[in-house]
Formats: sequence, structure tokens, C-alpha cells
Amino acid sequence: MTARFEPPFPEQRQPMPGKTDAMMPRPDHGETSYVGSGRLKGRRAVITGGDSGIGRAVAIAFAREGADVLVSYLNEDEDAAETADWITKAGQKAVLMPGDIQHPAHCRAIVKRALEEFGCIDILVNNAAHQASFDTIDEISDEEWQLTFAVNIHAMFYLTKAAVPHMKPGSSIINTASVNADKPNPSLLAYAATKGAIQNFTGGLAQLLADKDIRANAVAPGPIWTPLIPSTLPPESVSQFGKQVPMQRPGQPAELATAYVMLADPLSSYVSGATIAVTGGRPII
Repeated sequence: MTARFEPPFPEQRQPMPGKTDAMMPRPDHGETSYVGSGRLKGRRAVITGGDSGIGRAVAIAFAREGADVLVSYLNEDEDAAETADWITKAGQKAVLMPGDIQHPAHCRAIVKRALEEFGCIDILVNNAAHQASFDTIDEISDEEWQLTFAVNIHAMFYLTKAAVPHMKPGSSIINTASVNADKPNPSLLAYAATKGAIQNFTGGLAQLLADKDIRANAVAPGPIWTPLIPSTLPPESVSQFGKQVPMQRPGQPAELATAYVMLADPLSSYVSGATIAVTGGRPII
């Protein structure tokens, strides 16, 4: 069974982008609980931000469902190596690709590497994100605003544009949005704005790719216990993280994995343009 932790948590702070092992309590990515059933057998997946958090949980689930996985990540080599170990333990091929997706050339390099390793791409999970919290708009620098959009939405466009020509009918694109797309947190102004853009991008993309039989969907998580939290929120907010939703706790990364598997599964062939909320009972509109 997936671990469930309720606040209060120890007050904690990490430098960006955060490390899994330094979190108290340590997140559950489904390492001991997720059991696959071959739903993605023979598929090849690219997951950005796959080193930790939601990305790691999705990578583990995909591998146990039979998929080979390329893990794109910034520079968290230890976390990425642990994710790769879980993929190979599931009997699947793991490829690690460090680098900064805010740069268009690196996005194209990720796709090129996946094609070299796998031959094609069946599933693209645009999951990596940058966020930072600010009390006033005056605190948000031009550089911070531009970085947030570059990582969260521009990279999604570059990766998708590069991957689509190599995706066969029945392929799936899954974008990580957020509860903030519908219920923006004012202290996460830039982040929330990009998540709204992601949801809109996904809806348009689903229509644009329908004639190619390539599906595009989004998952809207929140609040989820990942390294992004202690590395971007004040310690007092981390202590009470997740208390605001009906379940009164944050979700564990493992609790999102089945949503991504469902959207990647070829049997979900009529699901496109959807946003799946994984929000602990907090409705989104």
C-alpha cells in the first residue's frame, strides 16, 4: 500500500532543485507497491523531470508495465541513477539524459537520443517544472518570469514539436499541469500562469494531432510531496503542506502513477484533450 503522511511535517528547506533523500518524510514513488500488468509492453517513453517526484513514480510504473524509459533531468545525478536502477530492475531499458530543457537545442537532443536508443517514441511525458514563491509581484524578476515560462511551457512546445514526426498512430503525449491552472496560488504567480498555459496547450494539441491518431492529455496534480516543495516554499508552509485539501494531506508521487498509465495505455484510445485531476478531493473547474 502507498505510504500516507499527514502534516505537520518537520520544517525543512533545501536549495533548488531539491533532493529526494533529504526530505522528511521520504516520498513514496511506488517502489514497493506498484505492480504492473503489461499495459505498456513494448512501448518507448520519454519523461522529463523523471529523476524524482512525480516523474520517478511514472518511470517506475511505466517500466513495470513493460516500457523502456528515457529519463530527462537537470543535474540531479544521484536521484536519476536511483530511478534508472528501478527501471532496470523491472527488466526494462533505462536511458539517462541530463541537461537544461529551457534550451531548444537540448530538447531536440533529448528526442534524438531517444530515437537512437529506442528507434521511436510512443509516449512523451512533459513533466519537468520550475517554481518559486514570492509575496509580491515586485519580487519577481524578469529573469525569474522568463525562466519559469522557458522550463514549464516553452520546453513542452520544443519537445512535442521534435517528437511528433517520430510518433506512430496510437502514441500518447501527457503533460503535467496543476491544480494551480484552475485555482492559482498568488504566491506562485509565474508557475500558476504556466500551468494554465499547459492546460490550454494540451486542449489545442489534442485537436491538432487527432488526424494523426496521437492523443494529448494532461494530469493536474496538487498538492504532491516532492523535492519541489522544500526547495521552493517557506519552511512553515512545508510543515503544513497538504492540509488545505479535503483529504488534509499531500498526495504521494505513487498516487499519480495510475493516471499517467491510463493516459499512456493504448486502450484509452478515445481519451484526448482531457485533464485528469489528482488533487486529494479538491475539485477543479
